[in-house]
Amino acid sequence: MTAAVLTVILNWRTPEMTLRSCAAALQAMAGISGAITIVDNDSGDGSFERLQAEVAARGWGHGAVPVRVLQSGRNGGFGAGNNHGIRAGLPGGARPDYVYILNSDAFPAPGAIRALLDHLESHPATGFAGSFIAGEDGAPHRTAFRFPSILGELEGAARFGPISRLLRNHIVAQPLPERTGRVDWLAGASVMMRQDVLDRIGLFDETFFLYYEETDLCLRAARAGWPTDYVVESRVMHIGSVSTGMKTWARIPQFWLDSRRHFFTKNHGHIYAAAATLAHLGGGLLWRLRVLVQRKDRGDPPHFLRDLIVHSLRRAGRGRPGVTPALNKVSPEG
Repeated sequence: MTAAVLTVILNWRTPEMTLRSCAAALQAMAGISGAITIVDNDSGDGSFERLQAEVAARGWGHGAVPVRVLQSGRNGGFGAGNNHGIRAGLPGGARPDYVYILNSDAFPAPGAIRALLDHLESHPATGFAGSFIAGEDGAPHRTAFRFPSILGELEGAARFGPISRLLRNHIVAQPLPERTGRVDWLAGASVMMRQDVLDRIGLFDETFFLYYEETDLCLRAARAGWPTDYVVESRVMHIGSVSTGMKTWARIPQFWLDSRRHFFTKNHGHIYAAAATLAHLGGGLLWRLRVLVQRKDRGDPPHFLRDLIVHSLRRAGRGRPGVTPALNKVSPEG
């Protein structure tokens, strides 16, 4: 029996780019059973109507791989929007064997989706598989990571060679693998997930409005015995930050701080989360000392450490964070 793949593309006020992404996905889905679902995340700018009209005009709704456009009805964030498409299943309500999440500013090469499908079909113990991702200039994006930890927070904030060498086994943003293999988690721009795994562990946690939701999902899968693989043969071009504007953030957004804290408290508890924040602050202070002495570029949004401290104090003992309205997510890589 041929495996069926449901591709989900989430749109937030970028209909032209979403259509371009869908066109690339259609080429990459050639010869694969399944469908493509575009979910408009309540853009409120005419995107939904534009996407519906273009899909109809191009005849995509009745092709070998049918395309449909759904309206989420609310902008609940990246996870909620993708969950809406996943829950809808294939046209007619059939259940897919795999779900492929593709960002609206990501464009798979013709063999990219097939490479992920073939990998999961030939590795039945693997839960998720993600692509090698590069920018428009061909430069690779760092998209394969270790799970965040207290020591990982210290290393990432300090950005100091001796500390990084000492904590090399805890570095979150590790160098990109040169060959296909096991990683902890992958950026969500291009990831294929086994539907059986989602049925067992659940979909994206919708408490995360933006960022950390794919980290949490991969951790839940790993804890259930379903690891994640990075597949270098699957090639995807990704622009990044089209919806979020991450590259030009003037201040770190509340939703990023909410997501970070929720990840640590949910998966490790409040004491661990506080320790992770203290480790980040310690590393961040060391980095800022080097910035002053060596006249380096700070590299963080203005007032980042102060915002982290204030947020941590406000959230202490509150449990699950509230959802803050914000833009739709493209990827942590930005």
